[in-house]
Amino acid sequence: MRRFQRVGLGVVLTFLTGPVYADEQGVFVAGTQPSERPANAPVVENYDKGGAWYARALSGVSKPYPYSLRFLEDQGGWFNPFIKPGMTGPYDIRGWH
Repeated sequence: MRRFQRVGLGVVLTFLTGPVYADEQGVFVAGTQPSERPANAPVVENYDKGGAWYARALSGVSKPYPYSLRFLEDQGGWFNPFIKPGMTGPYDIRGWH
């Protein structure tokens, strides 16, 4: 029982002192003002998708490529789950596993 009290005290102290410590350090916390883009946020000005990127994104898809994959032309440097391996087994229709 005493162990649970110590763990509980540690958790409470972490939650109470965490925000104060972060504020003192000047740590940037995303999402505190979602309607405004932070002034010091990085900006991607150019995202070069070379042939290797397209080969990886279109691997497992036979030509002619479906029109639904035209979104790849507008794809930037953000995360895209459609160009990463997903489920295994019978659901791996592109043969990535």
